[in-house]
Amino acid sequence: MWIDTHCHLDAREFDADRPSVMAAACAAGISGIVLPAVAVSNFDVVRALAHGQSGTAPQCVYALGIHPLYTPGAGQADLDVLRREVAASINDPRLVAIGEIGLDFFVSGLDAAHQTWLYVEQLKIAREFDLPVLLHVRKSQDQVYAQLRRVGVRQGIAHAFNGSNEQARRYIEHGMKLGFGGNVTFSRARQIRRLAVDVPIEAIVLETDAPDIAPAWLSDDQFGEQHKARNTPAEVAGVADVVAGLRGLAQRDLADIMWRNSLAALPRLAAFADIMAPR
Repeated sequence: MWIDTHCHLDAREFDADRPSVMAAACAAGISGIVLPAVAVSNFDVVRALAHGQSGTAPQCVYALGIHPLYTPGAGQADLDVLRREVAASINDPRLVAIGEIGLDFFVSGLDAAHQTWLYVEQLKIAREFDLPVLLHVRKSQDQVYAQLRRVGVRQGIAHAFNGSNEQARRYIEHGMKLGFGGNVTFSRARQIRRLAVDVPIEAIVLETDAPDIAPAWLSDDQFGEQHKARNTPAEVAGVADVVAGLRGLAQRDLADIMWRNSLAALPRLAAFADIMAPR
C-alpha cells in the first residue's frame, strides 16, 4: 500500500535482523522500498538486496550514486565506475534513479568545491541516461537547486526536505517531489509540518531514511532525539498516518496519491505497479 522512497536497508544496523525487518514492513502494508547507494563500495550490495527481494512484497528497487558525506576520497575514478555501472544496469527495471547525491553543508570538514564537482558530474550522468535523482539537501537547498537547474535534470525527489516555502516552490516548479519522513511526526517540527500542509499534495512522497530519522513514537523523548532510535521501513505507514491527519485525507485516498506521486518522481516503478500500487 505504501512506498518508502528512501531507505538504507544495506546499513549495518540491519545486519542482524534484515529478514524480520522486511517481514515487519510487509505486515505494515509497505509494498515498495527504494534503496539508494551512498558510495561505489555499496553499489553491488544495494543491487543485490533489490534483486534478493524479487519474489516477495515489499518489492525493492535501487539507485546508484555517491552521497556527499562519502565525497572525501572520491574522485574521477568513482565517477567512471558510476557511469559504467549505470550503463551496464540501464536495462534493469530495478534501477530507478541516480542517488543519493547532493550537497551537505551541515557536517563540518567537507570540501564544498569537491562536493559540488562530484554532485554536478553525477547530475550529468543522470541527464545522459534520462534517470531521476534522489537529492540530499541538508543545509544546501539553494545550492543543490541551482546546479539541478543549470544541468537540466527535472525529475526526482528532494529527500528529507526541510527548506522554506519559497525553496519548496522552486523545487516543485522544477518538477521535483519533496520527501517527508520521521521529522514530520514531531509536533515541534512546525516548519516541516506546515510544508506538509501547504505544498500541493501532488508534490509529496513518503520516506523513512531508515535506519535514521526515526519518528516521534520511536524517539527517546519529546524533544526529537530521533537519531538514538533505529528507524525501519515499516514506519512509513505511521508517517502516512501523520500526513493524512495533517491534510485531512482518508488513508486510501492518500495511498493512491502517494503512489501516483512516487511514479511521477521515479517512472521506472511502473514495472512493479501490479505489486506496489494500492488495491
